[in-house]
Amino acid sequence: MRPWLTMSAPRGVGALQLETVPVGVPLGRAWLRLFGVLPFDYDDLTIAELEPGQRFHEKSTMASMRYWEHERCLVERGGSTEITDRITFVPRWGLSWARPVLARVVSAFFAHRHRRLARYFERPR
Repeated sequence: MRPWLTMSAPRGVGALQLETVPVGVPLGRAWLRLFGVLPFDYDDLTIAELEPGQRFHEKSTMASMRYWEHERCLVERGGSTEITDRITFVPRWGLSWARPVLARVVSAFFAHRHRRLARYFERPR
């Protein structure tokens, strides 16, 4: 997400490793920051389900979202990996009017992430 957006780890959890992430337990508040500096939202992060190397399913709340659900699936397809992100969200009451705009922003954000991931993993190692 850099350089435009960063997300901190919840306070007190240290460096999260997939093998040790508590599932179904609120992990705490992860701050989203513009340019890595300016906090503009937070995610009260909970990993609801986890299959390391294949899938995670996050169910959280945010300052801007009454409900945020993110499921990422990784599927091997003929020597490459297909990434699918499914996002479901419900804005807070004051932002309900903005749902169509938020949907476009979230869609554009994840499309950007997928392009960046594709470029990163296409590089020779």
